[in-house]
Amino acid sequence: MVDETGRLARWTTRRWLRVGVSTALAVLTVLGALGIWSLDRNTTLTRQLVDTRSPALVNAVRLEAALVNQETGIRGYGLTGQKDFLTPYTEGLANERTALERLRPLVRGDATGRADLAAVENAADAWQRTIADPIAGAPAEQAVRLATDRADAGRTAFDVVRKAMTRQQNHLRDARLEAGDKLDRSIVLRNWVFAAAAVLIVVLAALVFEGLRRGITDPLTRLSDDARKVARGDFDHPITPTGPADLRQLADDVEAMRRRLADELAFAERARQMLDEQSAELKRSNAELEQFAYVASHDLQEPLRKVSSFTQLLQRRYGGQLDDRADQYIGFAVDGANRMQTLINDLLAFSRVGRIHNEHSTVDLDAVVDRTLDSLSVAIEESGAEVTRDPLPSVVGDTTQLGMLWQNLVSNAVKFRRPDVRPRIHLEAVRDGDLWRFAVADNGIGIDPEFAERVFVIFQRLHTKDAYPGNGIGLAMCKKIVEFHGGTIGVDPEHTPGTRITFTLPVPVPAAADSAADSGADDTGEPDAG
Repeated sequence: MVDETGRLARWTTRRWLRVGVSTALAVLTVLGALGIWSLDRNTTLTRQLVDTRSPALVNAVRLEAALVNQETGIRGYGLTGQKDFLTPYTEGLANERTALERLRPLVRGDATGRADLAAVENAADAWQRTIADPIAGAPAEQAVRLATDRADAGRTAFDVVRKAMTRQQNHLRDARLEAGDKLDRSIVLRNWVFAAAAVLIVVLAALVFEGLRRGITDPLTRLSDDARKVARGDFDHPITPTGPADLRQLADDVEAMRRRLADELAFAERARQMLDEQSAELKRSNAELEQFAYVASHDLQEPLRKVSSFTQLLQRRYGGQLDDRADQYIGFAVDGANRMQTLINDLLAFSRVGRIHNEHSTVDLDAVVDRTLDSLSVAIEESGAEVTRDPLPSVVGDTTQLGMLWQNLVSNAVKFRRPDVRPRIHLEAVRDGDLWRFAVADNGIGIDPEFAERVFVIFQRLHTKDAYPGNGIGLAMCKKIVEFHGGTIGVDPEHTPGTRITFTLPVPVPAAADSAADSGADDTGEPDAG
């Protein structure tokens, strides 16, 4: 008994369903076979009663009526000698043939019926040969005399016919009654079979429902209740396995997941505490950085301006009065002071991306690029650059930062041009699903593919400051601005000659764009030089 219980405990839901469905199908097959058998039997008995027994009795009665009509016509003709009395006889002969033609196939499978029909036919044939045919074929006077002479023989012969027909009809009537009784019993049996089938189907449905409830729905309900308690935050609530083997395995897996989740949450709590500590430390560090930015923008700028001013004053006053080396030293000092001031300004601009200018609104890039080209008009005119562009869309972002982005990209395209080649710069804009893909393409000196990532790192220069001025911050700032706006930036390695910088910006969501537009007006300040 324990072994049997243990084997049943290892049954999965699929196996329980397979066994249950197989059993149900077997029961339904048996019930269907019984129903078909009872219907077939009922149909057979009905067909036998309707198509054989009843028509046989009806035709036997018609045969009797045809013979009686013959006997009536012969007797009338024998008494009166009038030919009109032979009409029932003639019609009776025709009706007799019709009744026999219908009756013979109906009793072909019944030995008693065939014997009764043969007896009737023999008796009728004997009466017709000895009595009816001679009288019907004789002239009127002779027919009367012949009928008188054979009156007793005729009655005797026809009594034999009557007895044969009575016996035949009694047998057919009994057979019809027996067929009716069998049909009644068959109908009762059919009704019992279908009633039993209905009861068994109801019982089977109840058993299936109860089996599904105990084996599947109740275990799943308990499992879902336990899982729901865990989902609501009670991570210490255990998952109790019940039901078939696979549902118990599922419960064990959910329990293992709960334990893992509880461990992960404990770890996450510890990590959160550490993160809070690090966040506090980061806030302190950011405060120090803010203080450093303040110092760099105010305290360092003042002495640097003094150094720059006095070295420039020294250069103007004593330039040409000292030796060439002194003039060179003074030039170095002036250049160093100016580059230091430019570097500090660039570093301040880089640190402000995403921190100082962070007012998102709907930005018309056509207007931004117009202002950018206007601010770079002197450099563009001096280089003879030709700038073309596609129609630019509106995006959601910070106007100042996007202006810095376009200014750095266009100024780089103008700056890194090839000697004796007129710069040609094209600004592109193509929509790609939920993104706008922009590009600034030129025919300048280009960027080797091996340096495609390096150019976006701060202070990474590919040329000396004597060849191309700058601090190596411009593209790093562009990357920071693009990523702050949710896009990506890179160098197109397949573009030749020159350089093609591509970047993406999200297409504004209408509701978001409207709310952003309502939040504040466009910032029209000029971007800082990169």
